[in-house]
Amino acid sequence: MDELFSLFIQRISERMPELTLVDEDYGQLEAGLEEETYPVTFPCVLIGNLEADWENLTGGGQRGTVFFSVRLAVDCYDDTHYGSGTESKVAERLLMANRVYAALQGFRPNNSMTALVRTKSRFYSLPAGVKAYEYTFSFRIHDESARELQRRE
Repeated sequence: MDELFSLFIQRISERMPELTLVDEDYGQLEAGLEEETYPVTFPCVLIGNLEADWENLTGGGQRGTVFFSVRLAVDCYDDTHYGSGTESKVAERLLMANRVYAALQGFRPNNSMTALVRTKSRFYSLPAGVKAYEYTFSFRIHDESARELQRRE
């Protein structure tokens, strides 16, 4: 599973070179709430909250349904109210969020898994003028690693 995580990071990084950081989500945005500055640079994408439901298959393999989240975080220092002259910044942020979604939707890095599918989206604000665009993706995967390890022993 760890190699898939790296592939997701690589995919987003290649498709969106304007991002200052693409990393594992280990609570950087929430940590920034208690400090004067966030421990990340913006715009960034954080990938995490991996969760899998597994079922056993005959022969020792397993099949799982995996969910994970992808958060685009953008600092929103521009005043975007009507008449400010920078109203287009809202559209730019939404376009960037859509590019994150498009980078992963349908992505299938190997034959042991199905293509990624967006299952949920949520946009919310954080303190200090940070906006988060969060997507949940899912895929199914076939895992034979336990059986392969047992064969080697």
